[in-house]
Amino acid sequence: MKIRIVLSVISAVGMMAACRGQQNNELLMNKKWRVYDVKVPPDAPISNTQYIQAEDLKKTYYRDAYYQFLKGNVFVATIAGRSDTGKYFILSNGAMISVTAKNGDRKVENLVTITKLTDDYFDMKVTSTDFQFILCTKKE
Repeated sequence: MKIRIVLSVISAVGMMAACRGQQNNELLMNKKWRVYDVKVPPDAPISNTQYIQAEDLKKTYYRDAYYQFLKGNVFVATIAGRSDTGKYFILSNGAMISVTAKNGDRKVENLVTITKLTDDYFDMKVTSTDFQFILCTKKE
């Protein structure tokens, strides 16, 4: 009897996690997510260099950047008018996204953590060289 209860609980937790991943995928899909801010994560150690770099990235590299998540797990990043495509996969019960090469090869994988996701806003924690940043995007 106890084993049935444990299996039922495990099954319910697994289904909730799958639902969260599917829900996040639906929120991400078929929208153009434009970067409007680059922030330092609140839990990051204080570093003037990181704050300066975040502001610089916002004004330069991410000034005209947006992302799209399309059918068939296709990911499109457009920065300064140049597009690049790859594959994306929702991981960790919907908390993380894996972005890979077009063929899905994980040797060229970038992991981003979803910090906020609504119908209109998508914030993600990314790693850039020595620091982590939060890219704040909004639906266009």
